[in-house]
Amino acid sequence: MALDFAKDMNLSRRAMKAELLDAETELKLAYAWRDQRDEAALHRLITAYMRLAISMAAKFRRYGAPMNDLIQEAGVGLMKAADKFDPDRGVRFSTYAVWWIKASIQDYVMRNWSMVRTGSTSSQKSLFFNMRRVQARLEREATKQGQSLDRHQLQQMISSEIGVPLHDVEMMDGRLSGSDYSLNATQSSEDEGREWIDALEDDGVQAAEHIEHKHDTDQLREWLLTAMNALSDRERFIVQERKLRDDARTLESLGLELGLSKERIRQLEAAAFTKMRKNLEGQSPEVLQFLM
Repeated sequence: MALDFAKDMNLSRRAMKAELLDAETELKLAYAWRDQRDEAALHRLITAYMRLAISMAAKFRRYGAPMNDLIQEAGVGLMKAADKFDPDRGVRFSTYAVWWIKASIQDYVMRNWSMVRTGSTSSQKSLFFNMRRVQARLEREATKQGQSLDRHQLQQMISSEIGVPLHDVEMMDGRLSGSDYSLNATQSSEDEGREWIDALEDDGVQAAEHIEHKHDTDQLREWLLTAMNALSDRERFIVQERKLRDDARTLESLGLELGLSKERIRQLEAAAFTKMRKNLEGQSPEVLQFLM
């Protein structure tokens, strides 16, 4: 943290020592970058207005973001401004750059304010950065007039004041009222208080489902064994090799081992399946999938 502070101070000192550009010099540098992609001109323009970026970044420290990160985001906004600036419009670069610097910092703050992503529409941005200030002013004015505002009335007034939908105000109010907590935090101050993570629903198979599945599997296995026992030894061997192995054998390989043609093996397999289907009729439909 101390190292970051030192970096911030060094960057701020360098920015404060940078040259101040007059309108004519600024215009020449802007033309050189736009028309000739002169990187030296771009560097000089960026360096001259880095103090502006740092000044704007400092205004957002209250949101808890590291100053060094805020300055970096401000620098990104400044470079975007330089890349998109049109000197023919007759506007000073500093005036144009303010919007890009502010937008870049605001996007960063909203992305990192919470682990849960906050929306970045213009309505949500306006609420995020102005809602608490407007709310405090409305509450002060109501107190002076001897009025007491409930939460819904206050939200309606904020909606009208900022010019955003009431639904957005309600959503942002809930977001700003909460904060991120560790799932390993205890639910009470007691030594034996359980952690919040213990209250989450288990996505795994529940005990009742596991027992039910095991029962059904055992029943299916019993039915299949009964059907297999009704086959001849050769038929049982073919079914085992064709259906019960991870790497099922081909009709040709079984024919070579048993001294039979591939077609004969196919006929014996079909006959075995017919016997098993008759034996399994009336049982669970799931077991017949084994023979498909």
